[in-house]
Amino acid sequence: MPDIAIAHAKKKDRSDSKSASSKSEKKPKDEQKHKSEKSKDKKDKKRSASNDLDSTKDENKSSVKKRKSDSSSDANVQPAPAKRAVSTGSVTLAAAKAFYEANNISVSGDDSFMPFLEFSQAPFGSELLRACAKFSKPTPIQSSCWPVITASRDVIGIAETGSGKTYAFALPAIHWLQQTHGDRAKKCKKPLVLIVSPTRELAIQTHEQCLEAGKALGITSVCLYGGSSKSQQNAELRQSRPAIVVATPGRLIDVVENDQSLDLSDVSFLVLDEADRMLDQGFENDIRKIIGMIRQGDDRQTVMFSATWPKSVRALADTFLRNPVRVSIGSDELAINGRVQQVVEVVDRFQKDKRLKDLLQQYHKSRKNRVLVFVLYKKEASRVEEMLKRTGYNCVAIHGDKQQSQRLDAIDAFRSGRIPLLIATDVAARGLDVPDVEYVINYTFPLTIDEYTHRCGRTARAGKSGIAHTFFSEEDKSHSGELINVLKAANMPVPDNLFKFGTTVKKKQHGSYGAFFKDVDPNVKATKIVFD
Repeated sequence: MPDIAIAHAKKKDRSDSKSASSKSEKKPKDEQKHKSEKSKDKKDKKRSASNDLDSTKDENKSSVKKRKSDSSSDANVQPAPAKRAVSTGSVTLAAAKAFYEANNISVSGDDSFMPFLEFSQAPFGSELLRACAKFSKPTPIQSSCWPVITASRDVIGIAETGSGKTYAFALPAIHWLQQTHGDRAKKCKKPLVLIVSPTRELAIQTHEQCLEAGKALGITSVCLYGGSSKSQQNAELRQSRPAIVVATPGRLIDVVENDQSLDLSDVSFLVLDEADRMLDQGFENDIRKIIGMIRQGDDRQTVMFSATWPKSVRALADTFLRNPVRVSIGSDELAINGRVQQVVEVVDRFQKDKRLKDLLQQYHKSRKNRVLVFVLYKKEASRVEEMLKRTGYNCVAIHGDKQQSQRLDAIDAFRSGRIPLLIATDVAARGLDVPDVEYVINYTFPLTIDEYTHRCGRTARAGKSGIAHTFFSEEDKSHSGELINVLKAANMPVPDNLFKFGTTVKKKQHGSYGAFFKDVDPNVKATKIVFD
């Protein structure tokens, strides 16, 4: 460890200095005394060399065991891994700068890392990279985060939906398991990697991608989420003995505290996925409790991903991350993928059914391409599903009243193309990763502009383009100002009749206190008041 090595070096310098001073002041008066001092010198040198060797062994052992990365702000004390070029290949400073500018990427905390512009530049082996076989090159968030995460640094990744965030942390996590734990990662008494997700759908999707990536290496994953059999999940934990656990907060705490079938004390790699969503859903106390169950301080590497960078997420990052590197793709505010063409249509609410059928004749003419229709309420989802089935469309709906098995079956049918038309409430606004969704239709506008952004993010994934067509009615007028700003920010046309609802943007309300709360910056230090 760097601080131990420096302390040892200083101690050795003082010892050498003292020895040199002693030699300059005194000279041996006889041969016997000279031989005695010479013999003593040899013993001292031998002891010093032995101490150096022990110190080096301890340092190397500690580095391998803990993967510790120094959090000191002093550049001279930065550990070697933070500056290493694992396999940067031919990436020059000029190429990196051009890449960051072209993709609107900003890196703060430490800008010494060169991005991995090609898969061959990453330190992952060919077996692990098979998971990325369908992609020609890493996405911007992957290119920027992989060098930092593989250098054992804590990371905050801010990126739009559909940007490839899952593999941005999943591949480095599996690589770390392989490099640090070897065969032990194939069967673990206790999990070593924990990924916390806000929703069942996102947790399941992340789990599936971890399974796919780790399959060739024999590294497995288990997913824990509510709405499914807890006894079955406990049995899977006992049987699989996974190195990776992907979980929603509530079910994870239940399994650890009530069932006591899971011990998180060996977790050294933590991922908080969609941190902003977890905080919005009131999971902050659960997150703090979960982090208290795993390894603490320098024994843990923490990776946090979020679509936005609000003050609540900053406060969480300041609490749990050590000297993190923040990678932002685009704005820190929630943004819609530039490959999504946004179309907003002001309609009377009684004309929505007719307009939906008209759009499907245009967007779903082949009856084979994937189209996702979002509604707001569970009963509305069932009604629209029945209406479209009577019209002859092969469709299925998912919402909160359906059992988890039914929701999973519906998503699998949609992903495979067996049922290409899906009607969903906002349970699918996040976590549904189907690369070939060509069209998103917002039949009913969501309750927040953030959910609108996430809905639109279900299309134009994995580098493809798509269309998000939105119905906007009189009852949605409170969101007109925010929607206009989103459209302008993306250089999308704003319909003239949308302006009639106003351009005012209301202050975002607090989940517990509504509009009656003081909006303060938790990063601002208190001012000391002095009375004269």
